[in-house]
Amino acid sequence: MKTLRLYGIHDLRFSDEPVLPPGAHETLVRVASVGVCGSDTHWFSEGGIGGASLTKPLVLGHEFTGVVESGPLKGKRVAVDPAMPCGECEWCLEGNPNLCPNIRFAGTGEVDGALRDYVTWPSKNLYPLPDGISNEAGALLEPLGVALHAHSLATIRPGMSVGVYGSGPVGLLAIQLAHLSGAGRIFATDVLPARLEEAQAMGATEAMVADGNESAFILKATQGRGVDVAFEAAGDNEAVQTAIATAKPGGRVVIIGIPSEDRTTFTASTARRKGLTILICRRMKGTYPRAINLVAQGKIDLEGLMTHRYAFKDSLEAFKMAERRVGIKVMINLI
Repeated sequence: MKTLRLYGIHDLRFSDEPVLPPGAHETLVRVASVGVCGSDTHWFSEGGIGGASLTKPLVLGHEFTGVVESGPLKGKRVAVDPAMPCGECEWCLEGNPNLCPNIRFAGTGEVDGALRDYVTWPSKNLYPLPDGISNEAGALLEPLGVALHAHSLATIRPGMSVGVYGSGPVGLLAIQLAHLSGAGRIFATDVLPARLEEAQAMGATEAMVADGNESAFILKATQGRGVDVAFEAAGDNEAVQTAIATAKPGGRVVIIGIPSEDRTTFTASTARRKGLTILICRRMKGTYPRAINLVAQGKIDLEGLMTHRYAFKDSLEAFKMAERRVGIKVMINLI
C-alpha cells in the first residue's frame, strides 16, 4: 500500500509498505478521506506538538473515514474514532477515557495515522455512516466531537452570551453548537476576515478581526458585563487573554486550542477577581453517536467547512496549504 510518512519538519515522503492484517478485535479499513487538523500542521511545521516530538517517521492523520474490507461490516462506509484508551485504568473506569494515561491516538507519538491506503483498527472504533453523510464530512465528525466535548464543559443555556475566539474548524463548530443551544449573542474573532464571514454564516451575531481591540468591543457591546461563556479556539495566548478579559464575573472559560510554545498565559489577577471557572478541553469522549445524529438531522453543517480538496498524491501541497491557514479545512481524498 502507498504510505505517507513525516521524517522531519516539512519532510513528507511516500513509500510502499505491506498491508497489516487485522488481529483479534480489529478490522481492515480502506481509507477514504482524511482531514488535515491544526495538530497535524504542528507536526509538519515544528516536528512535534504540546511537548511531544518526532521520534520516528510518522504517518499523520486522525480525522478520517474509510470502507470496511473485512468482517461483519464489510463494504460499509465508516467514521473512525482515532483514540484507543486502555479501558482499564482509573480514568477510563471513571468515565474519562480521553484522560487515559495509556491512550494510543492516531498520528501521534508511536501510533501511525490514516495517511495510507489501509489501516487495521479496533472494530469498536468504527461507526457506520448514514447515506446522507459523505466520506469527507464523516472525517470531520472528529473535530465535531471535540467541539461537543467543549460544549459539554461550557454548559450553555438558552439566552446566554458566548464568545468564540478563533474561527477555525473547531471554533466554527462551537459557534454552531452555541447557536443550536439558543445562545442569545455569539461573538466571534479571528485574524482572517474570510473565517469571520463563515462564522456569521454559521450563527455568530457579531464577528470582528482579532487585532487587539476585540475585548474592548465585546465589553462595550455587553455594557461591561461580558459573556457567560468564552471559548478559546485559536491555540494562541492572545485569544486566551481575550477570553479571560471578556468573561463575566463568575463566568466560564473553555480552552480548546493547543499553543505552539506549549505554554498558556493570562492575567491572573483578572481571572481571580472575577472568580472564573477555567476548563481545558482534552479531545473528546463518547461523542460519535451524537455527532452523527446532529449531522444526519441537518442540525450541524460540516460540508461548509471544507474549502480545499487534494488527491492523496498531492498531500504535500495540502499540508502547505493548511500551514498557510488559507481557507478553513483542507481535505485529502484517497478514494
